[in-house]
Amino acid sequence: MTEQSTVERHPATAPIHPGVQRAAAYSWRLLAIGLAVAAGVWLVGQLLLVLVPLAVAALLARALSPVSAWLRARGWRPGLAAAVTLLGFIVVMSAVVGGIGAAVAGEVGELGPTLSESVDDVERWLVEDSPLEVSRQDIEEWRAQAGDALSSFVSSGRGSIASGALVAGELVVGGLLSLIVTFFFLKDGRRMVDASIQRAPVSRRDVAARAAGRAWTGLGGYLRGAAMLGLVEGITIGVTLALVGGRLVVPVMALTFLSAFVPIVGAVTAGVVAVLVALVTAGTVPALVVAGVALVVQQLDNDLLAPLIYGRALQLHPLVVLLGIAAGGTLFGIVGTFFAVPVLAVSLNALDEIRRDRRRLHPGASTPLDDHR
Repeated sequence: MTEQSTVERHPATAPIHPGVQRAAAYSWRLLAIGLAVAAGVWLVGQLLLVLVPLAVAALLARALSPVSAWLRARGWRPGLAAAVTLLGFIVVMSAVVGGIGAAVAGEVGELGPTLSESVDDVERWLVEDSPLEVSRQDIEEWRAQAGDALSSFVSSGRGSIASGALVAGELVVGGLLSLIVTFFFLKDGRRMVDASIQRAPVSRRDVAARAAGRAWTGLGGYLRGAAMLGLVEGITIGVTLALVGGRLVVPVMALTFLSAFVPIVGAVTAGVVAVLVALVTAGTVPALVVAGVALVVQQLDNDLLAPLIYGRALQLHPLVVLLGIAAGGTLFGIVGTFFAVPVLAVSLNALDEIRRDRRRLHPGASTPLDDHR
């Protein structure tokens, strides 16, 4: 009785359950993490015009670094090796783009009208011959919704759709900035990384160096894997389209190759474009053949080629890739869609190396991510 009356007279002294304390602590931590993530996303959106050229420069530097390293190993000064490598890349790309452009200039001009005609054919079938109850009004509403969604997607992170002149100006400035930064990455990239590592605590410098190496390896794995997969998919779908009697083969192959740098979403988009082109230029049965081949190729890529080509340098689950692309596209539009996978590759490879170091120091410790490896 005495103890009960004491608790009633002093309710503030009642002990707090440990579970409640832990829940409160985790809540504050989650709130702090959420605020930090939101602030980071906002800051990236504000600096997008600077960060995109930096990201492009990082991709170019990773692709060109073997050439620059080869020249430096033969006694070339770092600045000269970087300049010759970059100039050689510009010359080769100009020749390739110019050659392909001259070869397919007429076909590229036909690609847009062909896709429009194929969409009209699909709409006509839905309204007139399909077993579904679809009216012309439904089609117009879907078109309007798709147009609004595309406009919103393109303008994500910018607030509004910029004018053509402004976009062209930003592309020119961004391209020049990317080339300049690429030169300095090739010339001084190793020194930049070493200087950053030296700023870390002495006890963490080794793991920081290994994490940076894993991130660099992951970025290279992404570039090699995407290029190889794009080459396989482009050649297979292009040859199939040519065999069934379709036209616009080279533009479809080029689109399929470039789409490989946006995994899953890009492959689906390129496959749909190939089927629509076959539908208009060759007919229904050839379109079905192209659709079947595209499905088989994408399935083989996901189950066989992608794990083989990417290897352990880029071990990302398809669900992680899909969610990353969706999040990047939602937050930053087309830019976020394109850079989602390389950002994931770099980040997750670096984090995996940090986790390995933590397990080495604390053998009994584990994390939920470790349990699902």
